[in-house]
Amino acid sequence: MTTTPSRTRSAWPDLDVVPSGRRADVAAPIARKIFHAAVRRLPVTVRDGGDVIGLGGPTMTVRRPAEFYRRVGSDGLIGFGEAYLTGAWDAEDLGGFLTVLAAEMPRLVPGWMQRLRKVYVQRPPSMHRNTTSNTRDNIAHHYDLSNDLFRLFLDQTLSYSSALFDTSVTRVVADGRRHLVAAPPEAADEPLEQAQARKIERLLDQTGVGEGTRVLEIGTGWGELAIRAARRGATVHSVTLSSEQLELAEARVAEAGFSDRVDIALCDYRKVEGQYDAIVSVEMIEAVGHEYWSTYFRTIDRLLAPGGKVGVQAITMPHDRMLATRQTYTWINKYIFPGGFLPSVQAIDEVVTTDTSLRISDRLSFGRHYAATLQRWDETFAAAHDDVAQLGFDDTFERMWHFYLEYSRAGFASGYLDVQQLTFERTTS
Repeated sequence: MTTTPSRTRSAWPDLDVVPSGRRADVAAPIARKIFHAAVRRLPVTVRDGGDVIGLGGPTMTVRRPAEFYRRVGSDGLIGFGEAYLTGAWDAEDLGGFLTVLAAEMPRLVPGWMQRLRKVYVQRPPSMHRNTTSNTRDNIAHHYDLSNDLFRLFLDQTLSYSSALFDTSVTRVVADGRRHLVAAPPEAADEPLEQAQARKIERLLDQTGVGEGTRVLEIGTGWGELAIRAARRGATVHSVTLSSEQLELAEARVAEAGFSDRVDIALCDYRKVEGQYDAIVSVEMIEAVGHEYWSTYFRTIDRLLAPGGKVGVQAITMPHDRMLATRQTYTWINKYIFPGGFLPSVQAIDEVVTTDTSLRISDRLSFGRHYAATLQRWDETFAAAHDDVAQLGFDDTFERMWHFYLEYSRAGFASGYLDVQQLTFERTTS
């Protein structure tokens, strides 16, 4: 089954009308002043009509200034992204330009405006709250777009999470816990499939998956981790809320010959029962919502058998930025991941310490590897333009997807975002 794409022009109502009225009239010149003040001190080049601003670097061209500043003034960063979708601004090296902005994210907006954040930023709509009744629709918005679409830019493993390239690792020990930091990828030409396999195998190693291990996977993806765990002799129960992923994952498991070892269910993680020796979850916590982090980890604690281990791969952000933005409706929420929100390592640590018997025993940080992964995806997606169009996705969708991949890459390339493999074990006391 392949879902009929819904991302055609009729699906972009907020892009058809430029904000107008008194509020937009007042906000636009303020947005222009703030934007110029911000980029004037950055290593970028912004061409805005007759003005050339910045210290020199990746170039942004404001093609329709009136629209650009009305959108930014009315809707902040959502408007900034929407102005890119309409072509009100452009950048030849989009990722390079956004990386400079991401590195300055906490300082782009004046302090007085940050203190008034609650007054002017949009709040997430109630329908995006990840209740048991809402979550499946939130997941379907992204993951049920089309299996064929994801096949166009992912590697053969169909892994839609950060790869781990072959590189050196620095060991840091703090508070008795091991923290490994992977250096930026050294082998730029390493096949992505090989780097994705390394990521999965490391997580299975960390959680002791082997012959006879009972594994719970929260977030199936397209089945690669389940297949690799079964290949080690484990039995796997994997849960997903994406009907598209379920169908293809089951087909891949059957093709690999592991249908007797792998069971995949369309099930909310909160409803899982049983006991498991290893629980693994790759980049699913981002879809949980901060209101449910405690529920997520208490569920894992309930399901983990004595002596078991947990492995979670998570995209993380700095704790102070997490606190500042947790009630903010973002461009990513609106167009890509409804209900999504990134935790900090500190927030995860506080939740598990307060609400569970789990403790972080090991972690690996490899954010620059995600930047490299996203760059590969974006280049492959761009090269598949004709195939994307053949699937029924319009030019606006392609522009949106390019912005999403490069916007994300900028977060990791700048160090604003990180990705971590976290290992949890129960306390012995």
